[in-house]
Amino acid sequence: MKKGLMLISFSIAAAMAVRAQTVQNNPADSKNTVATAAKPEVLLLKENSHNFGKIPQGRPTTYNFEITNTGKEPLRLENVQASCGCTTPEWSKDPIGAGANATIKVGYNAYAEGAFTKVVTIFYNGNQTKTLTITGDVYKSPVSSAPENASVQFLKQ
Repeated sequence: MKKGLMLISFSIAAAMAVRAQTVQNNPADSKNTVATAAKPEVLLLKENSHNFGKIPQGRPTTYNFEITNTGKEPLRLENVQASCGCTTPEWSKDPIGAGANATIKVGYNAYAEGAFTKVVTIFYNGNQTKTLTITGDVYKSPVSSAPENASVQFLKQ
């Protein structure tokens, strides 16, 4: 018991000592390092999520997300990828000019019944990403045009 307690105490003390270490800046090393500046944000989403509400099963639906290029150079969407096969994004491969708008059309195949949350990731400018989210609830639609009345069977007896 004492050995286990001492081992835990030693582990915690060692972890704290390692965390307390700081790296000293050496002026000689600073000339060899290259400062990497973060790229300014150039893709502006009008909205980053959409709730479809209640959707009848078997009826695909779509929504257009509007994006704006706030940069000074053309913006190229490299890829727009959905989290699963039931969600289909469509976008233009053409560059979006400075200050121009474009749309990303996201479709959802309402095949499975129940609530859903799906994510679509936008890849642009080499290593930048943004995410879109769609949500909703798919309900089972009636087989016929009118709902079945259970009391009709009772009357036929």
